[in-house]
Amino acid sequence: MNVEYINPFIEASQSVLMMMTGSKPELGQVYVRKKPFGSDNIAVFVGLTGRIRGQVIISLSKNTALSVASAMMGGMPVTELDEISKSAIAELANMIMGNTATILASRGIGIEITPPSLLIGDNLLISPSNMRTVCVPLILSNDSTMDIDVSLEDKGA
Repeated sequence: MNVEYINPFIEASQSVLMMMTGSKPELGQVYVRKKPFGSDNIAVFVGLTGRIRGQVIISLSKNTALSVASAMMGGMPVTELDEISKSAIAELANMIMGNTATILASRGIGIEITPPSLLIGDNLLISPSNMRTVCVPLILSNDSTMDIDVSLEDKGA
């Protein structure tokens, strides 16, 4: 997978998380996932179409989601994944993907994104078909992590 496709995801996710939570996440070691792979308790799926197509899955634990949702809501305590906190996590994914699309467009790579789909459960197992998946782990300020799994194929110009 072309690194010029991955860097915008890193740049956008760090920027959006900094803006929404007040602290810039540290980039962990980027690696290629083996299929199928497990996910944390919460996974947000966003599809991509256009010059490159595929999907992005943002995975985080319930505690991380609660912490991020709290920060997004101005520090208001969030103790459960209710509709508001789920909406905040889905919106975070939407913002990351929107910013990624903008960065890619500025580099001449046009994409469209689908609305985010939130999946919550234990022992989630994900198997993207026919695409290599690159995991971008982000280490948040409280040492929790958020994985951005990018599965893409280039459709050409």
